[in-house]
Amino acid sequence: MFNILVVEDDAKLRQLFCTVLTRNGYQALPAVNGEDALDVLDKEYIDLIICDIMMPRMDGFELTRTLRDNNQQLPILMVTARENFADKQQGFLVGIDDYMVKPINVNEMILRVGALLRRAKIISERKIEWGETVLDYDTLTVIQGHESILLPQKEFYLLYKMISYPNKIFTKQQLMDEIWGMDSESDEHTVVVHINRLRERFRDSADFEIVTVRGLGYKAVKRG
Repeated sequence: MFNILVVEDDAKLRQLFCTVLTRNGYQALPAVNGEDALDVLDKEYIDLIICDIMMPRMDGFELTRTLRDNNQQLPILMVTARENFADKQQGFLVGIDDYMVKPINVNEMILRVGALLRRAKIISERKIEWGETVLDYDTLTVIQGHESILLPQKEFYLLYKMISYPNKIFTKQQLMDEIWGMDSESDEHTVVVHINRLRERFRDSADFEIVTVRGLGYKAVKRG
């Protein structure tokens, strides 16, 4: 059972979130502010945090910054009544993983919690299983059935990135910045070349394909 820490100073909302999480098979632990959350984290293993921004004593931004500064990488879903872009930007800059604006649709919240936990499991295990295909980050290897393919580093990172976020469209510039680095002297044509190589290698894959979204970029989609 996953342990979810709910950090919310509004008692009714805190109780609502905890109740919904419990009904969906999670162990919910409440905290009234950031300081209270840190006390819980000292005593309990937490898999994910749902956190408000505006709270007394220690707000959500400060809590997130404190955790990231201490190299704690557990997923953080921030919920707040503040909808302006500056708050969202600040949240992602300090290290949150996802963002919801109140009033919260609790069914959507459960979907987001599940997605964040799956992503965290992928990162911690450094492997992705997609159908009969396994991507092993530590060995840069793609395993399909009895066949094991060792990919060049950049090709593997490209494939791993896209399959980590199925159906998400990545622009050439995004992929260039993330895989080659923002200071790279390579141009976007490098991405095209690597994508074409991946398509050629896995053209017969029964599990996935890389699709071009004209005018936008690329995405990995499931086959079958």
